[in-house]
Amino acid sequence: MVINLKVRYLASFNYIRLILFLGLGAYFLIGCQTKEPLPILSKQTQIDGQLRYESIPAFHFVDQDSQQINLGTFEGKVYVVDFFFTSCPTICPVLAQQMLRIYQHFEHDDRVLLLSHTIDPKRDSVEKLAHYAKNLGVSSNKWHFVTGDKEAIFDIGDDYFNIILENEDAPMGLDHSGRLVLVDRDKHIRSFCNGTDPKEVDRFIKDIELLLKTYEATLD
Repeated sequence: MVINLKVRYLASFNYIRLILFLGLGAYFLIGCQTKEPLPILSKQTQIDGQLRYESIPAFHFVDQDSQQINLGTFEGKVYVVDFFFTSCPTICPVLAQQMLRIYQHFEHDDRVLLLSHTIDPKRDSVEKLAHYAKNLGVSSNKWHFVTGDKEAIFDIGDDYFNIILENEDAPMGLDHSGRLVLVDRDKHIRSFCNGTDPKEVDRFIKDIELLLKTYEATLD
């Protein structure tokens, strides 16, 4: 299992590095200082000779209220994704505080939701996730903390450009990237950032606002 995850880690790292050079390079050239729409950063696949962007695949998890969470939960919404575990002593407390900033910024905007996956479902029960969310003082209607099948969580991490790795040298035997990811209404990735860097998160919040303005413009 560890060997397979290391292979997946390397494959994900190489793809993400390519995205950083191409997708984000284009974004910083044309998007940062203008009101150009955010680029689509999702993986591409070829269908009938045409390149198309892959959407986030179907998933089924359970949140802190024991509610079933799936793609339908985010229908018509944009959402922000991260991966964590409640006993993480390193980057997770920092990630939680930065996600909380996003939560507070968009708290009264029902177009934006947040989704946090535990990568330690064996120890992070629904009850523990509920306690974690309560300590942050957040609403379960706005911010879903989910658990589920471990393999499913690890697999979908790849789709969100997050690296999750079993590592016996890491705290609790788990290692992961601290990437926050923005997903649009069509389940395409539109932006991501280092969730441990407040300045990166500042830029990320502006990206969320830009995406929302893009949708507003289509209604004019």
